[in-house]
Amino acid sequence: MLHLHPSRKRSAAAQARSRELLASLNASHANRHPRENELETRLLNFELAGRRQLVASDVLDIARESQDTRRRYGLDNPPTAGYGMRCLLARRLVEAGVRFVQVFPPATPDFQPWDSHSKLNKGLRKICGQVEQPSAALITDLKQRGLLDDVIVMWAGEFGRLPITEGTDGRDHNRHAFTLLMAGGGFKPGWTYGTTDEFGYKVVEDRVSVPDLHATILHQLGIDHRRLDYTHLGRPERLTDPDVTGARVVDELLT
Repeated sequence: MLHLHPSRKRSAAAQARSRELLASLNASHANRHPRENELETRLLNFELAGRRQLVASDVLDIARESQDTRRRYGLDNPPTAGYGMRCLLARRLVEAGVRFVQVFPPATPDFQPWDSHSKLNKGLRKICGQVEQPSAALITDLKQRGLLDDVIVMWAGEFGRLPITEGTDGRDHNRHAFTLLMAGGGFKPGWTYGTTDEFGYKVVEDRVSVPDLHATILHQLGIDHRRLDYTHLGRPERLTDPDVTGARVVDELLT
């Protein structure tokens, strides 16, 4: 992580004077504009960023991780090392109290993981070989540390893939059926829910829509999706828009 420390060292006294001056300027601005809350919001964001900066070096230092842990995440194997490091850091971030962590698979200009419009066989073999072991290690590690009771792990992409060929060796997007994995956070372990037709083209049983999924995740986070709204272009909007989509919490997915 870049820029965690100033390029030039400053004494503690100089830093304290800078903070005092900045606090004075912010207070003066707030007094002149009492109805504007953008400054207060920005201050809270910067304070959160500052606290993160202070602990980031320790969180990102894996020197104290055991060799067994490194091996389970695949750090000793070049194909899995990159994604394995990301999954290991995700666990450390969760332990440090980071509320949301997103882990991206490796990508290059000529290789977009999972977006298999061509070179399906070669591409899937490559990306699966990179991510399967580290992903399993992350879930196992969270469970062993007692974190999986509270942490939701969601493995998903933007679309499924059609059961027919695109071109000679690819698959196009499929919005009618796709699979994702949920672990921890009160979701039922070790089972599947939902069925497609025999071709894998469309859901025919126990369909879970995207708004249903959002409603269920929000429920597990203690948020009622019917009451959560935000102002957009002058009107309140809701993520699930249940009056239109009929979104519901899918209790069948929960323990």
